[in-house]
Amino acid sequence: MITYVSRKLVSMWNQLIGKKGRITSHHSPPLRTKDVQLDNNYVKDLAKKYTGKLLLRDEIVVQEALFQKLLTYRIFTPIPSIQNGLFFTKCIRCNNKKKSLFAEIPCSRCQKRHRYCRNCINMGRVMECEHLYYWSGERYRWPQLKSPCTWNGTLTEAQQHAADKIMETVKRGGEQLVWAVTGAGKTEMLFQGITTALELGKRVCIATPRADVVRELLPRLQRAFTSLHIQALYSGSRDNDGTAQLMIATTHQLLRYQHAFDVLIIDEIDAFPFHHDKSLQFAARRAAKKNAARIYLTATPRKKLRNRVMTKKIDYVFVPVRFHGLPLEIPNLFYCSSLKRRLENNMLPEKFIQWLKEREKPTRQMLIFVPTIQLANSLREPLISLFLHHQLISNQKEMISVHAEDKVREEKITSFREKKIYALITTTILERGVTFPSIDVAVLDAGHIIFDEAALVQITGRAGRSPVDPKGEVVFFHDGKTDAMIMARDSILEMNKRAMKLTTNSKKE
Repeated sequence: MITYVSRKLVSMWNQLIGKKGRITSHHSPPLRTKDVQLDNNYVKDLAKKYTGKLLLRDEIVVQEALFQKLLTYRIFTPIPSIQNGLFFTKCIRCNNKKKSLFAEIPCSRCQKRHRYCRNCINMGRVMECEHLYYWSGERYRWPQLKSPCTWNGTLTEAQQHAADKIMETVKRGGEQLVWAVTGAGKTEMLFQGITTALELGKRVCIATPRADVVRELLPRLQRAFTSLHIQALYSGSRDNDGTAQLMIATTHQLLRYQHAFDVLIIDEIDAFPFHHDKSLQFAARRAAKKNAARIYLTATPRKKLRNRVMTKKIDYVFVPVRFHGLPLEIPNLFYCSSLKRRLENNMLPEKFIQWLKEREKPTRQMLIFVPTIQLANSLREPLISLFLHHQLISNQKEMISVHAEDKVREEKITSFREKKIYALITTTILERGVTFPSIDVAVLDAGHIIFDEAALVQITGRAGRSPVDPKGEVVFFHDGKTDAMIMARDSILEMNKRAMKLTTNSKKE
């Protein structure tokens, strides 16, 4: 089929360029005719690039005349981007059905007013008069790679047990939850499963809600699979054409895929915004093939997922012990009267100043969590003055703030990782998925609603992640204990109890 279509397209292409010269399109960048060869290799390249994707026309880099021929031969198939029913409107890309998330604007092409979806507009505007397209030609066959993993590390007994479960799921398909404490080494547990998938000619995607986690994972995977081209997809990424056999992506990027992946791994499945955004959950389900392996990683599963575990509706493996075998740090809770008022007036609580002077190991770097962007910015000056006074920093450049709207946050996080910065004031964007080897952690206004149980457990897990320095102080400064603080502390104590039991049993054996 593909050979026949290719020959027909070559003939039509030659006729077109013979009559009209080079063809251009207002939809996509022009291609030089000498760059386009409509043979089997060209069609195969198209298949590699577009198999498993659901795209707007502007996202398909093919000249318009050629694209129309591909439509004629049903190599691409159009579908309406917005479905209108008698009592509903639905965006086909993100499954949004909320009327409040649709709006109308005039269309310059049709000279009419059309609906568009506001819910997924960050991925490109979906207009009522435009189509989405998916590749309906012969699917690209991914190669069976021989020994793609070059990582030569050793897993602990608990890690190996989880890795074996992951490999079983990769082979048979279905769902698998990996419930592993922060610092358990979840990424390393994936290596054997990913290797198995690649050796079987499967395509793998690791998706996570946070772009910072994508950037964290990419170099770690590149070191483990040195000969493999791995792509990271997030807003602003450069190598982003989605042609790699192993990909890391934000969950938002999954809105551009359907039936694409044989193995879909959702890292930090409980994280914002994935856990409460039904359109992202829909995108993840659609991006996986029908019989795909779907593996979920988390240290803090939400109630809904825990209920599935309790009712045995999902297979799971539990890893309560960190990779270095030592327990999670137990957070200290310090009460500070009039805390919110003091912070609003750019004044630091006395308990914080006292703790700062009495820290066990002042050489450790610091993460200081605050609940809002406004506080992240406004507290920087008083914190700099305090740290300079106590000679913890030598200049103001050694303390910076970072948040989700910070355009240079990637560079700031890199500087902190390289120890060019001593203290980082941050919102919850760094609560999970990032690893710094030796730090102390402080949470100012830990009773704020943004700091739920999962967030506080994850924040605590930033400390003590290095076998060289497996401890780290964690302090919650509050003006009244919340259920979230108490539950987070209890959860950590329970994890440590189970880790100790597992370690004791392993020693007996």
